Amino acid sequence: MKAKSLKQDKVNIITLGCSKNLVDSEVLSGQLLANEIDVVHENKKLDHNIVVINTCGFIDKAKEESINTILDQLELKRRGKLDKVYVTGCLSERYREDLAKEIAEVDAWFGTLELPLILKQFNADYKTELLGERLLSTPKHYAFMKISEGCNRTCSFCAIPLMRGNHISKPIEVLVKEAETLVQKGVKEVMLIAQELTYYGLDIYKKRSLPKLLNALADVKGLEWIRLHYAYPSKFPLEIVEVMKERENICNYLDMPLQHASDAMLKAMRRNITREEMNELIYKIRNIIPDICLRTTLISGFPGETEKDVEELKDFLKIHRFDRVGIFTYSHEENTGAYTLEDTIPQTEKEARAQEIMEVQQEISLEKNQAKVGKTFKVIIDKKEAGRYLGRTEFDSVEVDNEVVIQSDKKLTIGSFVNVKITKAYDYDIEGVVVE
Repeated sequence: MKAKSLKQDKVNIITLGCSKNLVDSEVLSGQLLANEIDVVHENKKLDHNIVVINTCGFIDKAKEESINTILDQLELKRRGKLDKVYVTGCLSERYREDLAKEIAEVDAWFGTLELPLILKQFNADYKTELLGERLLSTPKHYAFMKISEGCNRTCSFCAIPLMRGNHISKPIEVLVKEAETLVQKGVKEVMLIAQELTYYGLDIYKKRSLPKLLNALADVKGLEWIRLHYAYPSKFPLEIVEVMKERENICNYLDMPLQHASDAMLKAMRRNITREEMNELIYKIRNIIPDICLRTTLISGFPGETEKDVEELKDFLKIHRFDRVGIFTYSHEENTGAYTLEDTIPQTEKEARAQEIMEVQQEISLEKNQAKVGKTFKVIIDKKEAGRYLGRTEFDSVEVDNEVVIQSDKKLTIGSFVNVKITKAYDYDIEGVVVE
């Protein structure tokens, strides 16, 4: 028997992909810790002997990163640096049988909803009393909170229902308890995430219940910012925006992926909405909260997309002037509705179109940031880097949005809120000084 096996196991969890995966990893960490198993996230010390890789299988680049990470960890195992390599998450859920044949050195493969089976590998029990408990991998002042699992939508480009199953909402009382637990740990901001926020509650309450959930979470003492990610535009319940306006601790921020603005593309993508309906929705939302931050995500290079479609999309951006925009190039995914279509647009052309679209947004973003100069905003301090502090306004989410660069001679506490007067504007960031 190797001496190494006599040591207590230490598990390193590597998370790839989206924030929903991150939450899954945090829940796994909490369960392992409750079973007295040493666990860390993204361990740089390399003093662990077991790795769990939580993979992403969303698009080609994500799948490639997941495969490369698995191979890198298996190389460490071959060199005697690791005892076990386990793989879970979306890639494993989608391609488990094929991967198990091709990469036989992996010790076990698990799907997205097989947490109890992973725990069995460690002779650990799934502790139901830990509902909502998890070991945070984010800085302690913010956390992601998953309000539902899966998706019932049939967008033709998306493989997520294949990996995550149908929509399942978490009960309001469970989410309130989870929020209270997070606040006790020092969390001040929660980002509500789901594959589709606006569908929340239809399965368990038989009606769209996100407004009711928002009111319940806004009542949690100590929770200063609540942020909404991934709202589906079709049949969007405007009551969400009304609650946002009424409750001070719900950020005036809405992440609503639209994917495109050409009717031809929206129909091919099976988005259940037209450009005119999106126009009306945006105008109604901004009529309720004029200064709301609207973030959207787009896809370039979908099968059949023409230059005319791209021009329509650019025109749409110029009209509505979104505060934040992200863009993906189309990835041709097996078993999706669009897989029967011919993926004829070369990757270089997809990327060129994405760049063209983002150049339009870059100009809009700069103009919007320039309009902030001279104004004062409430800012949460995220970190100190290179002698300066980096924070965010209520209009900026973690990692994907603008940062506020703060020069301060005084020591600022990470996770605290300060008032910052903006002095400079850049394409995607702003700079300022603390004011009393």
